[in-house]
Amino acid sequence: MINIAILTATRSEYGLLKPLILRIKEDPDFKLNLIVTGAHLSPEFGLTYKEIENDGFDIDKKVEMLLSADSPASISKSMGLALIGFADYFTEQKPDLLIVLGDRYETLAVALAAMNQKIPIAHLYGGETTEGAIDESIRHVLTKLSYFHFTSTKEYRERVIQLGEDPKRVKVVGGLGIENIKQERLLPKEEFTKYVGIDNDKPYVMVTYHPVTLENNQSSEIQINELLKAINKYPEINFLITKANADAHGRIINQKIDEYVTKHTHAKSFTSLGMQRYLSGLKYSSLVLGNSSSGILEAPSFGIPTVNIGDRQKGRIQAESIINCSPISSSIEQAIKKALSPKYIKCAARAVNPYGDGNTSKKIIEFLKEFGELKNINLKKSFYDLGVKDE
Repeated sequence: MINIAILTATRSEYGLLKPLILRIKEDPDFKLNLIVTGAHLSPEFGLTYKEIENDGFDIDKKVEMLLSADSPASISKSMGLALIGFADYFTEQKPDLLIVLGDRYETLAVALAAMNQKIPIAHLYGGETTEGAIDESIRHVLTKLSYFHFTSTKEYRERVIQLGEDPKRVKVVGGLGIENIKQERLLPKEEFTKYVGIDNDKPYVMVTYHPVTLENNQSSEIQINELLKAINKYPEINFLITKANADAHGRIINQKIDEYVTKHTHAKSFTSLGMQRYLSGLKYSSLVLGNSSSGILEAPSFGIPTVNIGDRQKGRIQAESIINCSPISSSIEQAIKKALSPKYIKCAARAVNPYGDGNTSKKIIEFLKEFGELKNINLKKSFYDLGVKDE
């Protein structure tokens, strides 16, 4: 039996990983070790590890690492705590393979600890670009730390190979978010609107805004103020705001959101809706607003428009349903107006999501089984020269 560890540190990451976690849990050839860290264990971010347990998964290990601050220095210190905590864990439990997703600092720290323990790493979603965030660099570093690579599109696979990874270890699998949309039992609209406390007949917009971590430390406050100023121009619409993640300067965004919703009845905020409620919210919303990857990766599958603000997602492959705008209120207002126009609503309804067909977890499992012996992987990687043709 192959012992596979899966890491999750945030609510959105777990939501994406859920179908893969379930498939590994149910496969007799694999033993699942689920490792939870980061914001999942923080009361400030909703203690979302409880959602994992409520879904019926046993958590193998909880590793505390998150400091109650969001300065760049505190992020570095949190990474240090993760290195220490996971050094101990990987000494006690040495899985045959560690699966990680994405591009966050928590993931980088854990991957470094795994590398030092000679644990092979499988990375989901290398090759993507997000020019406005530090995630861009972390993602490429994770590519070089990893042995197996699962990408969401052919273009991203080519980038991973461009970084020197052997094409035989790089597989296009599509987006897990689309698989969730196809498989998750979504709530009826009446049940969702009752939960969030809004009128079932009134249109609403799903909003998520994260820090743009490669900009100066005042950028988060300025940009969230501009977003809220734009929202204020649409009192006839409900705005359901999910709070920022545990990035540097995320707390100032959440503070501004809390201040706004206490004074404006057409806006509500949530620390975490959970995957089922969040996807249900997307299904019935008029549009998705903000700078979260979900507006790029998942929203097009619902046939709804996305207003993508600023540079955080700049460089990602996008469907026709996405409108890009600047992080200033006038630009955001115009983008919302365009997205709500009958012409653009029709455009979004026929948009094709470029991130796959929804069979991602099956493709990952099949690839790992076809690869062969996972217990004795030779971690010595030769740099793949682009002068050699891809078979």
